[in-house]
Amino acid sequence: MTNTVTIGVASRAEINARFMRAMTTGERTAPFIGFVDERALWRTLTPLRWDILKVMTGAGPLALREIARRVARDVRGVHTDVHSLLAAGLIERDEAGFRFPYDAVHVDFILTAA
Repeated sequence: MTNTVTIGVASRAEINARFMRAMTTGERTAPFIGFVDERALWRTLTPLRWDILKVMTGAGPLALREIARRVARDVRGVHTDVHSLLAAGLIERDEAGFRFPYDAVHVDFILTAA
C-alpha cells in the first residue's frame, strides 16, 4: 500500500467535516492537504517547488544541500522554497533533515464556472 497524500482545494467547512467524520467514526482518513482555492494552491506549489517535492517524495530525510543538488539549483533559492513548503505544512523538519513523508501525491480539485 502506497502512502499517498491528496493535495486539493477545500473550504474550511469541508476540512472540518473530514475531521468530524474521522472523530466520530474512529477511522483513519487518507492524508489530505487542503488549500482555500486554486490560486493559493498554485501560489504555494510553484513549478520549482513541485520539483523539490518530486525529489523528496519517498526519499526520507534530506539535508538542504542534498535537495539543492537533486534539483540542480543553488542552495539559497532552494532554502527559500523549502522554508515556504515548511511554513505551508507540506514538508516536515527534524534533526535528520527535511522530510516529505509520503510516497506519492494525488492532486484533486474541480474547476467550475465563475
